[in-house]
Amino acid sequence: MSNITRRSFIKLAALAASSASLTACSWSRVRGANEDIRIAIVGFRSRGLDHIDGFSKVKGVRITALCDVDSDVMAKGVALFQKRGQTVETYTDIRKLLESKNVDAISIATPNHWHSLGAIWSVQAGKDVYVEKPVSHEVWEGRKIIEAARKYKKIVQAGMQCRSSYSLAEAVEWVQAGNLGKIKVARGLCYKPRASIGKTTGDQIVPPNINYDLWTGPAELVAPHRNGSFGPVHYDWHWFWNYGNGDLGNQGIHQVDICRWFLGEKALSPRVFSIGGRLGYIDDGETPNTQMVFHDYPTAPLIFEVRGLPEKKGSKKMDHIHGASIGAIIECENGYVVIPSYTEALAYDNSHKLIRKFSGATSHFQNFIDAVRTRKVSLLKGEIAEGHISSALCHTGNISYRIGAKTSPAEIRERIKSDRDALPTFNRMAEHLAANGVDIEKENLALGVVLKMNPAKERFIDNDAANALLKRNYRKPFVVPDHV
Repeated sequence: MSNITRRSFIKLAALAASSASLTACSWSRVRGANEDIRIAIVGFRSRGLDHIDGFSKVKGVRITALCDVDSDVMAKGVALFQKRGQTVETYTDIRKLLESKNVDAISIATPNHWHSLGAIWSVQAGKDVYVEKPVSHEVWEGRKIIEAARKYKKIVQAGMQCRSSYSLAEAVEWVQAGNLGKIKVARGLCYKPRASIGKTTGDQIVPPNINYDLWTGPAELVAPHRNGSFGPVHYDWHWFWNYGNGDLGNQGIHQVDICRWFLGEKALSPRVFSIGGRLGYIDDGETPNTQMVFHDYPTAPLIFEVRGLPEKKGSKKMDHIHGASIGAIIECENGYVVIPSYTEALAYDNSHKLIRKFSGATSHFQNFIDAVRTRKVSLLKGEIAEGHISSALCHTGNISYRIGAKTSPAEIRERIKSDRDALPTFNRMAEHLAANGVDIEKENLALGVVLKMNPAKERFIDNDAANALLKRNYRKPFVVPDHV
């Protein structure tokens, strides 16, 4: 480290004494209390702007570089920093960025299919990483980020800001202490309006400002087949399996993570199935806009619901449960907890009387920087192992759906009647679709395959079709390595 003072050296020596296991690469990253942490933001058309804003508010952090494959997005980013009287290095290719000696940490807010590869490459280049949710596009590659973080002794934070909510942490502890009795069901909700993205008639032209080869990265290189309000490339990639994971992996991972946190489960569920469809309109999207996922945990079922259609046809309002449309409900023997946002939890008894309120959260970006500065992985609220499991729960639910088949409502009801609260959840889904003019007797929902998993190996039991979707075929040279 250049220009090191005697005082800084003493501080570094103290840190080294308490962190004897740090590699030489990690040693070079320990920074004194008065030294800036230099961060690069990768992907900032949308969520990445929040990264810029969040890290800009953390004392002792400098954003020194920006990376984006869209030159128009880059120009806006540069202009933003120019208004602040600041300059930043600019990159189109993350590989070139990772060669920079002016960057200590990488913050990744690209589309999902780039998350794991970007994180692994960054760690291998000696950088700490903040990576957006879901941390992976497939189950297998999430485990590879963990392996890389452990091998290179790097700080890797998953962008699940709910984990930096002290109100939720207090609520989890309170519920797990038995104050409402045993948990019966942990339910996540994503009732979020998703209009049709339209129907194209063929390949769409990529705008010249986007480097589409780099944008596609590890995914299959195909022409875009979408052209909604965000154009042929941006945002609507969420609804295509080649790049996204539907609203389950987009919004839903936050609520899935909260539910798993309350349940205290640390591994993938041993049994999972999903039911859903893309109904109410015909468009280019592939992922379901209506979905339920049942994770059969020993503690209690974790049930997640996606609804992209409104409460009824023609309405602009969304359905809700106990006032929550996007949130989680922890149903217990003697009451329930409503989590309508990541900064609040409300506990009720069975007569619906509010008996306890939890509120408040700290900055997830600040938490990452605290861990980077001290080299203490234990400080991380959203450590990559937690991010991997919650992301993978979304993926296994989607895998069940993808290898399922359209099935009559009567058969679906018969098949799920023995699973706790699955049938009432399905019946509410059917009522919701009927209110939107969808007749599931004529437009059958897909009943996903009931999948059993070995949580320790993160492999499905006796189902080759499901296991084939745990890992994608990567496009060279954008390959997540078998050995990190």
